[in-house]
Amino acid sequence: TSKAEAAPGVKAVITSADFPEISAADATKGTAPANFQHLSDNLMAREKVLYDGHTVAAVAATSVAAARRAAAMIEVQYEVLPHVLDVDDAMADGAPVLHEDMRTAGVDPKPETASNVAKRVQFAVGDCAAGFEAADVVLERDYKTQPVHQGYIEPHAAVADATETGQTTIWSSSQGHFMVRQFCAGLLEMNVADIRVTPAEIGGGFGAKTTVWLEPYAVLLSRKAQRPVKMTMNRDEVFRGTGPTSGSSMRVRIGATRDGRITAAEGEFRFQAGAYPGSPVHLACMCAFTPYNIENVDLVGYDVVTNRPKAAAYRAPGAPIGAFAVESALDELATELGLDPLELRSRNAAKQGTRTPYGPTLGVVGYEETVAAARAHPHLQAPLGPNQGRGIASGFWFNVGGETSCAVSVLEDGTVMVNSGTPDIGGSRASLCMMAAEVLEIDVDQVRAAIPDTSSLGFNRHTGGSRVTFAAGMMVVDSTNDVVQQLRERAALLWDIDVEAVEWRDGAAHPAGENAGTFEPLTLKDIAAKTPDTGGPINARKSANVQAPGAAFATHIVDVEVDAQTGAVKILRYTAIQDAGRAIHPSYVEGQMQGGVAQGIGWALNEEYIYDVNGRLENPSFLDYRMPVASDLPMIDTVIIEVPNPTHPFGVRGVGEVPIVPPMAAIANAIENAIGIRLNELPMSPPRVLAALDAQRSAA
Repeated sequence: TSKAEAAPGVKAVITSADFPEISAADATKGTAPANFQHLSDNLMAREKVLYDGHTVAAVAATSVAAARRAAAMIEVQYEVLPHVLDVDDAMADGAPVLHEDMRTAGVDPKPETASNVAKRVQFAVGDCAAGFEAADVVLERDYKTQPVHQGYIEPHAAVADATETGQTTIWSSSQGHFMVRQFCAGLLEMNVADIRVTPAEIGGGFGAKTTVWLEPYAVLLSRKAQRPVKMTMNRDEVFRGTGPTSGSSMRVRIGATRDGRITAAEGEFRFQAGAYPGSPVHLACMCAFTPYNIENVDLVGYDVVTNRPKAAAYRAPGAPIGAFAVESALDELATELGLDPLELRSRNAAKQGTRTPYGPTLGVVGYEETVAAARAHPHLQAPLGPNQGRGIASGFWFNVGGETSCAVSVLEDGTVMVNSGTPDIGGSRASLCMMAAEVLEIDVDQVRAAIPDTSSLGFNRHTGGSRVTFAAGMMVVDSTNDVVQQLRERAALLWDIDVEAVEWRDGAAHPAGENAGTFEPLTLKDIAAKTPDTGGPINARKSANVQAPGAAFATHIVDVEVDAQTGAVKILRYTAIQDAGRAIHPSYVEGQMQGGVAQGIGWALNEEYIYDVNGRLENPSFLDYRMPVASDLPMIDTVIIEVPNPTHPFGVRGVGEVPIVPPMAAIANAIENAIGIRLNELPMSPPRVLAALDAQRSAA
């Protein structure tokens, strides 16, 4: 790096030597979910460059042009090693092993030899052998999917200022600024208190911004340069260097009686983790069969490393992949049994009290209601033309809660400020304001929300897993109830009566009855004006590890038309039906549903990472990586089912993840309905569909 360091305008150059070396014994730190050894090695290559895009150095200079010129001066000597890209190839005997010290976890006894299988997971209930013995029909199918990008428009960006005092300030666009603080502290061996992170408005994340990418580089470069450093990825760097979701290879086996009762189900899920462990295969296992009440289930998952970027989260991580396999197989099973696909799902629908394959028993859920709404929807009665088909599929996401801190303050003029520590990626600020206004019984225009920096609130888990409106909403409601109590106490003080004699309604304090006295109501503005004389500012903050988020289910209907000459698939009509618990902001809920569908359509029909024989990515741009645009999509109809979640004061359950779960299977089912060809591999792109049509014509 000496030539780069001496280049004009260069202020700092870093390599893996500038990162603290983290041993396997120190890989886990505190409550952080990350393996810091893998995270560090993925950020900056050490002994091996494991994929196209694996960073080896970073340069800070006075201009982007100067930094690029200097980066080109860095000399790297490579020894080309065998590589493996496909998950099945990586599991095969004789496959190139990425990590010589990797032994498969979850296997007893622990293997003595290294392999690319990082972990084996299993979830099982009942007796599958007996279940299949009781079945009249047993169907077994294999499925394959490719890694896909989350499709956020804003690339990763960060600014860091590491001062001589040891205090570091970071500004970044992420799904969790507390996560950025926690991860940077763990990676760079800093005290958490020495880092302050200010969140920027986020231009899309969908799970991909729940980890750090540029922030540690910027901190180290700023520390060396002794000045602030700004870093922004270009699109090529985003595609090559950051994580898509996993590709997969799956096998599903389902048995049922002639009357449509599913007696047993098995699934084997093999997921690409990328260069380091951490695919969402366990989540796929948890979600795949959960929409159904099946007594005998056995699910096995394999987390497999390959020479690709380390996988990152993508909206309901793992669940859409597993649902593609299970919901496709269920449609074929319905055909075998002579049942309507929705009837098969209805006869086996999970409900309150159903034990899930991964352990917990479902609480109040609305899956049956989504199926019933689909069966009653006029979409199902609409006529279809030549080469047109209709498909349905269902999906599940368990939703999460987690560590959450919020604060509510009454300001000097009687307006209200809500502070939440979870970045807003889907309209959560508006929903939090609405809940606070509901408790205070005031107009929502009197409430504002902000996402302050990490020094202003207690720890918050990142925004993801459809948790924010549920978890932050609960903390805002609790904080606002505390504020209401304080307002009653201030009114009691001003009126010189007991607080029990004061009630809060219609946005004001009132005497609770005639015995309390005759006083004019005191509004928020009235009480706020008197706070210097009654005890000072009125505010409340609450923190909790919020639990029992309430599971989410959806059922989708889609119509497609297949061009028999080109293999192109056109989406004609789409209806998404989902249990939202209680839709706090219905138009935002609809937006979440429509966004998930749009992403699922892209995943189903076009999106994939394409590598050449040398392991280099061939389509690292939105020109060559084909995502849906407005002209590719119809208006996506939404039906919001409201089965309130009893664990939340307003009945909220998360809505952001589950809309992306059913689309791929629904579209595969629709294509089969249109042309009589079952496609078990994603994407179902024009070349793949056309090849299937040509094979069908040749066979005829």
